[in-house]
Amino acid sequence: MDLNHIFNTGYEVLFIAFTGIIAAQIIKSIVFLITKRTLDVRLFTTTGGMPSSHSAGVMGLSTSVGLINGFNSIEFAIALGFACIVMYDAAGVRRAAGKQAACLNKIIMDIYKQDLVEAGGKLKELLGHTPMQVFAGAIFGVVYALYIHSLLSRLV
Repeated sequence: MDLNHIFNTGYEVLFIAFTGIIAAQIIKSIVFLITKRTLDVRLFTTTGGMPSSHSAGVMGLSTSVGLINGFNSIEFAIALGFACIVMYDAAGVRRAAGKQAACLNKIIMDIYKQDLVEAGGKLKELLGHTPMQVFAGAIFGVVYALYIHSLLSRLV
């Protein structure tokens, strides 16, 4: 199997970023299954939860850029800056929006006496991540990128 067209290219970076997101979503579903003892397939396509797939994706992307172009390159600096913004958003802005949605849902339920359809439906509350979920996703992304890059280097 010839992987020369993938190894140390933008294709490797994209492959690591996207498969890292998918792997984190699978892990998130498994963690939920273990902790809640119920299978929720919708969790695979939703935001929030442990680990953060956003963090895994952007840190996998950043790490692979660093491995390919060097950790002192401008490309790595841009990728890491992008990753920091995404992770800050996941733990800050989106988490705050989720807390506001929970408050609004409670208010709507009190006003409409449990009839959320009349009010336009329930707002999604699980939008962001705790700092630990973001950190776990970031660590997973780095380790995943190191593993895939190492695996590809042995296969080439």
